[in-house]
Parts: sequence; structure tokens; C-alpha cells
Amino acid sequence: MTDQASSPESGIPGKPTSASRTTLSHIMTHNDTNLLGTVHGGVIMKLVDDAAGAVAGRHSGGPAVTASMDEMVFLEPVRVGDLVHVKAQVNWTGRTSMEVGVRVLAERWNESTPPQQVGSAYLVFAAVDADGKPRRVPPVLPETDRDERRCQEAQIRRTHRLARRRAIMELREKRAAEGLDD
Repeated sequence: MTDQASSPESGIPGKPTSASRTTLSHIMTHNDTNLLGTVHGGVIMKLVDDAAGAVAGRHSGGPAVTASMDEMVFLEPVRVGDLVHVKAQVNWTGRTSMEVGVRVLAERWNESTPPQQVGSAYLVFAAVDADGKPRRVPPVLPETDRDERRCQEAQIRRTHRLARRRAIMELREKRAAEGLDD
């Protein structure tokens, strides 16, 4: 397992993945539907953000705010009456930020089949103090091979986020230098 979680420079003891893992379950109603009669993607996104926020707050030991949603994938439609389970866990931690991975499952109300994965997402949260300033978070301690894989994949996503941000800033600076300021 990765030793990043027990790094001495953080000064904060690490927490195992299971310490903050959670599942939020919700029955979908007609109030949740879109014009097609299926559950609106925004409703699912709110549940994802709620579950991820709970996990980030638990892991960091205080308030945490959504900094970005790296990816949201909808695999299958969710229908009225479905029991939706949103499972979230911290995959990776930085100094003040955390990536939370989320899986969305749905159980059909009229079928006796196991829950089916209907979506997934990755969100980045920043831990904040009472003044809204960033604060340190405990390192995450992966407990299983799956947790370790998720941590490694999260590091790849972080590298890509930072590279994309850097490339966009460089492009904007170049355009501004050429007088093409938008």
C-alpha cells in the first residue's frame, strides 16, 4: 500500500479509507423526473455531491467544499420508484484537497434483481476552516488492493487536471500577448 498517507510532513495522522466511506440511499419520486420521465441528471448529481461532501467532511474532520467535479458518467437511466444508492469514499488526499470517488447504483422497484451501476463520478473537495481558508487534511490510508488502485488512478487524474489547467493558462497568456484578449 502507498506510504504517502503516513508522510511526516503533514503532521496529521492518516485515516483508513473505511473511516469515512458512506452510502446514501434515496427513493426516486415524480418530483425527480425530467421531460422524458426518467430521473433528472441534476438530481443524481446532487445526491453524488451530498454523499461526496459527507465523506470529505468525515475524512477531513470538518467543513469541506466542492472544488470540482472531474467526471460524471451516466450509464443507465434511473426511473421513478428506483432505490438509488450512492457509495462514496476518499481515493486520494493532497495537502488541503481530497478526491472522492462515487458509484451510483439503482435497484428497480418492481424487480428482484441486484442493484445495477447507473453512474459514477470523481469530485475534488477542499477542506476549509471557519473563515473559508484552506486547511490541512489527514492522508488517506488505502486498506485494500482496490483502494490502492483507486489512489493511483486518482493521482493520474490529478496530473491530468493540473496539466490541462496549465495548458489553458499558457494559451490564454499567449493569446493576450498577441492582442487576442477575449
